[in-house]
Amino acid sequence: MKTRTPEEGYSALTDDAERNRLLAEMAEQSTDMISRHTPDDWRFIYASPAVTHLLGYSVQEIVGMSAYDLYHPDDVEDFKRRAPSVNYDRGLYTHTYRFRCKDGHYTWLESTSRTIRDPDSGAIREILVVSRDASHRIKADKANRRLARVLESTQDLVLFVHLDHTLSHLNEAARRALGLEQQDYTAFPLHRLVSERGNELLVQEAFPAALARGQWRGELALTSRDGRPLPVMLELLAHRSLHGDVEYFSLVAHDLSEKKAAEQQLKAYREELDHAGRLVTMGELASSLAHELNQPLAAMVNFLRGVERRFAGHDALSWADIELPITRSINTALRAGEIIHRMMDFTRKQEPVIEALDLTALIGDLCDFCESTAERHNVQLVNRVDQSMPAVRGDKIQLEQVILNLLVNAIEASRRDDDSSAAMVEITAERFDHGHLMVRVTDQGGGIPPEAMTRIFERFYSTKSSGLGMGLAISRSLVENLGGELWADNLPGGGARFSFTLTIDSPPT
Repeated sequence: MKTRTPEEGYSALTDDAERNRLLAEMAEQSTDMISRHTPDDWRFIYASPAVTHLLGYSVQEIVGMSAYDLYHPDDVEDFKRRAPSVNYDRGLYTHTYRFRCKDGHYTWLESTSRTIRDPDSGAIREILVVSRDASHRIKADKANRRLARVLESTQDLVLFVHLDHTLSHLNEAARRALGLEQQDYTAFPLHRLVSERGNELLVQEAFPAALARGQWRGELALTSRDGRPLPVMLELLAHRSLHGDVEYFSLVAHDLSEKKAAEQQLKAYREELDHAGRLVTMGELASSLAHELNQPLAAMVNFLRGVERRFAGHDALSWADIELPITRSINTALRAGEIIHRMMDFTRKQEPVIEALDLTALIGDLCDFCESTAERHNVQLVNRVDQSMPAVRGDKIQLEQVILNLLVNAIEASRRDDDSSAAMVEITAERFDHGHLMVRVTDQGGGIPPEAMTRIFERFYSTKSSGLGMGLAISRSLVENLGGELWADNLPGGGARFSFTLTIDSPPT
């Protein structure tokens, strides 16, 4: 049998019958559409059965149609400009375009074309094309481009991290906030952008949680190249391949700088209001405090005048003669000093100090402090707090402010201006649940008007004609800051009751 030369083999392969046989065998086994086209107007000479799956046409329907008639209007001119590049000797040309299906919608195809030439003249006889559906890839590419645009335009910091915790990509917001350019962060270690404590949190908690559950969320501080801290709410995501292996991590960080600054401003504002509230309370107690101080000062004057009288007409006095008035003067001065000291502590502007507090002693001191005010208003102040109450957690000044405000309000609400029997204001404390105590201040006033019940804790709302509407609002805020609740209700027999809870101090284990 005669062996063919390469040239003869090529001539045989281009024979129509042989080529059609090979194409038919390939077409039956391929999900790609194989087609043959005329070189001038790209009419279909042949199409494999896959044309029905891709375009909806039968083989008989599409043969004789020009590809130009099926191109999307936006793609056909571009293809005409590129078509000559297909027409080079034995060259391949691949392009992606939209093709109209039988039902009128367009689908994306990716085609690889090759010219078939006459072996003798070299003229193009036809063009062989293999086409496949590219819709999913095009959609994915578009989605990726949209995602890339979103990542670059978002104000959140987005960082992509390799499995060894080095950076692979940062969006514009992250580059700007962290002071990194593209050449700076290639294989840049993530731990250099967080504090030591932040890195421990990432390594010990965040990355293990992302590996186990796919994500982790929490607050920490990033650090820019110039050392500036940047508080963020960070979401760490683990991205997996189709086989389930983690390929990389992404970190989306929302800048909390403005939020933290606003929180600091709000804290300062609340501290100013709390301080103002204490000053207002002291103002309301001013006449009672003047009375409290007037008694010891008058007593001191009397004691010292007694000493003066004893000195008159005597050249010498023994200590026994003046010991009692001098001792009483000292004790009375100390009492006046304690009153002034309590006023200064209460009105002093200072940072809260959360500690264990003896609630029984604190309430006892405040009842003594308000006793003179209660007497002037013909009110009997009754302290029913048991000595066995456990310690509570709180700031002493803040807790005093709450209780003093409730006591003063109760006394003023219960005041009697006539000669009738004294009204009673009662303060009690009892266990509320396993971890809390409940303090209650009950008065015998007129109660809270129904229309005021829903607004009584609002700032600048007051049922008093001369009230500022700050005391109860500040008191509720302070109680909530201490982890408790403050509420009010009217009693069936008349009067109102204000109740609030406090956290019991847990003994060290």
